[in-house]
Amino acid sequence: MLIGIDWGGTKMEVIGLAADGTEKVRHRMPTPREDYEGSIRAVVELVAVAETHAGETGTVGIGLPGSPNPKTGLVRNANSWWLNGKPLARDLEAALGRPVRLANDANCFAVSEAVDGAGAGARVVQGIILGTGHGSGIAIDGRTHTGFQGLGGEIGHYTLPWPKPDELPGPKCWCGRHGCLDMYCSGTGFQDEYHRRTGERPTGAEIIARMRGGDPVARATYEVYADRLARSLALLIDILDPDVLVLGGGMSNVDELYADLPGLVVPYVFSDSVETPIRKALHGDSSGVRGAAWLWKDAGGI
Repeated sequence: MLIGIDWGGTKMEVIGLAADGTEKVRHRMPTPREDYEGSIRAVVELVAVAETHAGETGTVGIGLPGSPNPKTGLVRNANSWWLNGKPLARDLEAALGRPVRLANDANCFAVSEAVDGAGAGARVVQGIILGTGHGSGIAIDGRTHTGFQGLGGEIGHYTLPWPKPDELPGPKCWCGRHGCLDMYCSGTGFQDEYHRRTGERPTGAEIIARMRGGDPVARATYEVYADRLARSLALLIDILDPDVLVLGGGMSNVDELYADLPGLVVPYVFSDSVETPIRKALHGDSSGVRGAAWLWKDAGGI
């Protein structure tokens, strides 16, 4: 069995997959917040639940809201800040008594969609997260591509490409810089733009509903967002030229994006033609946890 754990800010989810991708077990529990030792115990408990339910042991892969530094083994950039600077893989392996594979949650998303999702059959798949933040992960031949320093696909803190005068210097990001893609192309950035225009802060889904109902401000907010996202995707196409871009996170459920983005990216890509497919994730919210399990794909499976 291939066991995957999605380490979220509020909940942790475990899944057990058979070698052919069939789901054998799934379970959730609240994330122990600000408690490193409690987090280790939670992973041990989730693995035990999965193995007890399925009646077999398994490999363990974990998707993190940060990433392990391949040089030091220490976690960095996690918004679950109590993991930062910790030798998480080493401590988990000691607690579980077996090897563990860790990866950034966006890379797990990309792996999931590359193995048996919207990017199945493609060699290079780039997964784009449009949720609380704006992140990215890369899968090549169904395996996560982290890069020399484990930074592959880290796009959230580029500045917005080809900024317009009214987009400079841009809002201050939590990282300390201004104008990061995280502040523009995330679901949060979509809400921020509507708030800037109206003083109101409905959910992203509510803004889209207003747009579909004919609200001109919601329509203008969507059009600005789609153009900014197109600039982000165009930069990725120029740099990596993936076989397919797969969108996940809350804003990936806005169906209008799949009609509009292919045309919007064209003026920004340095090419005389742009044919990169832009697809919605097949596995939706389950993609991250499935990708964590597929970190052990070489142990058996599709």
